[in-house]
Parts: sequence; C-alpha cells; structure tokens
Amino acid sequence: MTPNTDPAAHADAAAHTGAAAHVVVGTDGSPASTAAVAWAAEDAARRGCALRIVHVCEPWALDIPLDTPPGFRDSVGEHCREVVEVAQDVARGVAPGIEVSTVLASGRVAEALRREAAGAEQIVVGSRGLGGFAGLVLGSVSLAVAGHVAVPVVVARNVPEETKGRIVVGFDGSEHSAAALAYAFAEAVRRGAALHAVHSWHMPVLGSGATVYPPLVEDLSIAERQVAEETLLPWLEKYPQVEVDRTVVCGHPVLTLCDASQDADLIVVGSRGLGTFGSAVLGSISHGVLHHAHCPVAVVRAQGGV
Repeated sequence: MTPNTDPAAHADAAAHTGAAAHVVVGTDGSPASTAAVAWAAEDAARRGCALRIVHVCEPWALDIPLDTPPGFRDSVGEHCREVVEVAQDVARGVAPGIEVSTVLASGRVAEALRREAAGAEQIVVGSRGLGGFAGLVLGSVSLAVAGHVAVPVVVARNVPEETKGRIVVGFDGSEHSAAALAYAFAEAVRRGAALHAVHSWHMPVLGSGATVYPPLVEDLSIAERQVAEETLLPWLEKYPQVEVDRTVVCGHPVLTLCDASQDADLIVVGSRGLGTFGSAVLGSISHGVLHHAHCPVAVVRAQGGV
C-alpha cells in the first residue's frame, strides 16, 4: 500500500468529509513504538474502527548542510517506507480484521501527530524509555502530544503481558476528571473490564504549631467520601453493567494512582486543556502518572460531563 504523504489532507478529510472513524498511532521503528502499534491495533479492533499509522521523516535527515554520500537521501526515504511497512505488518498480525492505512510525512513528529488528531478517535504513542533519572522515562514526543490535542492520547508503555481486566481512573470532581471518568467507563464497557475509581485528598495546610485533631480528620474524610460518591453517582447510573471499586484515601494522588496501576491494563487521567508547556497543560498529577505508571496511560482533555 502506498502511504499518503500529506497529513494535512488526512486531517481535513476526516474533519470535513465524514471519513471513517480511526485510531492514529505514531511509529519510529523503535521497540517502544512497535509496542504502541500493537496496542493501537487491538484498540482499533475493540472500537470497530480503522487504524492509521503515522511515521515522520524529520527534516534533519534530509537537510544536512554537508556533502552526503551518493544515494543517502534515497536510503533515508527507503528506511522511512520500511518503518511504516513493518508497522503495518505488526498491526495486521495483531488485529487481522481491521483496516490499516499509513501516512509517511515530513516535518516535526509532534506537529504531525497533532495535525492527525483532527477526526481521530484517539492518538497512541510509545515511550522511548530514555531519561536522566530512574523512573523519568517519558519521551519528548509523548509529552508534546498528550494534553495538547482535543482527542484522548494514550502513552502505551509498560503494556501488561496478560490482560488484567481492570482500568484505573483518577477523579476529583473537576471538569477534567469528569472527562476522564467518561472515557474510563466507556472503555470498561468496551473491554468488559472492572473499573477502579481513585479519589485522593490532602489534609489542609495549617499554620506552624497547629494541631490536627482526630475529629477534624474524620470530618474531612467523611466529606471527601461524600464528594466521591456524588461525583460517581451519575456514571454508575449510566453504566450499571460496570463493576466499580472505589478508593477514597488521604494521600498523594500520583503515588496512589501509580500503585493502583500495577494491577491494571490502563490508567486514565484528565488534562487541563490546550497550552504551551507540557507539565502546565497536563497538571502535576497527570504529568507524574505519565512518568511513573506501571501500565499504559490515557490522557483525556476536558470536553464536558455526562
């Protein structure tokens, strides 16, 4: 199959001509991105939609301001084509029944994936597994896409070898956590999985020398449990078929969510919306979960409630 080399044309077609529903996955030929392709193929099969594989030949490969050996540019182009062909074979091996198309683009990877977001069900990317500190292993492309597009973005790292039948979602009653709940419940139905809904809260900051009395802690705990129940109620009514476990705990949300992710196939968090800087857009909780979770992470931008 000949790849379409114009990602903007794909985006316009999907947004304005009612193109078929599809999941977008980015690949660079690395083991991490190959795992993302396999995850995305399974996801497309569950959704009953097509898969679009995107590979970007970055400008540096073709714009080196030095003399290059004869055939260098042709070799780079051939490599890019091989990347999408291998990814296509992986996708069809995982999910033989889905429609698979490819896009071979040029430019910056994050920008190309953001363009491809228009009309997509969601975007799937891998993690390069590189970082200066243990645990901080998220690639720059993943951070540059997650939270910066209107559709959900899944960072498919630490994919479990066996299905665990559980999804974790973090919520706090805010608009962006409502979007995460909407995605998580729908995904639980799609997968036939149980849902673990986690609500973490902090003790209020008190002045120096102040004493936290047990009755105060108990009152706060009761209030937070009530917030959690009221937040979940409309979703429980909308999705009565989903088995839901609730955790309401006083603790750091990132630690609580990442601990829960050890027994999950997917963890879902909300983002604050579109913006310039990754951590500011995602919020510290989503940012921390993306770096430390033990399973794939879906970042969902707020788009309304039930």
